[in-house]
Amino acid sequence: MTKTKHFLKGLYNAVPIGLGYLFVSFSFGIMAVKSGLTTAQATVISATNLTSAGQAAGVEIIADGGTIIQIILTQLLINLRYALMAIALSQKLAPEFTMPHRVFAAFGITDEIFAMASMEKSLNPFYMYGMIVTSAAGWVTGTFLGASAGSILPASISDALGIMLYGMFAAIVIPEARKQKSVLVAALTAAAFSVFFKFVIKTVPVGFVIIICASAAAAVAAVLFPVKDEEEQEAAA
Repeated sequence: MTKTKHFLKGLYNAVPIGLGYLFVSFSFGIMAVKSGLTTAQATVISATNLTSAGQAAGVEIIADGGTIIQIILTQLLINLRYALMAIALSQKLAPEFTMPHRVFAAFGITDEIFAMASMEKSLNPFYMYGMIVTSAAGWVTGTFLGASAGSILPASISDALGIMLYGMFAAIVIPEARKQKSVLVAALTAAAFSVFFKFVIKTVPVGFVIIICASAAAAVAAVLFPVKDEEEQEAAA
């Protein structure tokens, strides 16, 4: 299969991802404008950061007047999973996937692209580029449209449309929480800490609240639901 065919295949296969991103990022665009950013700033953020949770947290920190250190630590914590995804995909890379290709493809790894790329037996760089182009186009376009609409729509409509991003997070967490107690406990722990800092200790900056909530949720889940290594699983079997 030629480079062009691999690229076109990636473009086509990622159409559902791009359409989903179009509507979800619309909500992010509205949220960004409501937080004081311009349409251009919101669009640039989406073009350079393909991470819904990271962008949402970053905008909250910016709106709260947080420091660059808070943003760096928050993004590192939230987006660390992408490094793990990249390591997992490295086992499927075709010989054509040289280091320059790896660097460029790593920029576009998202949860959905990772899931689709994982289904390939041998991952071609141009297939990855095709998926990234379609997905990024949907994400950036949706952000621009949402930010533009947020600047002119009445507050009541903007508020209603602005919950779509959180709806996506709920749609990701709830099905997994039903299957795994560890996910449910982690989500409830994060929510409990978030409520605590929202209504009890209100002086902690938003950036550090996000870091604390995520770290606490991960720690509680790790202690209560440790992952067994292969040797322990074989012994238990």
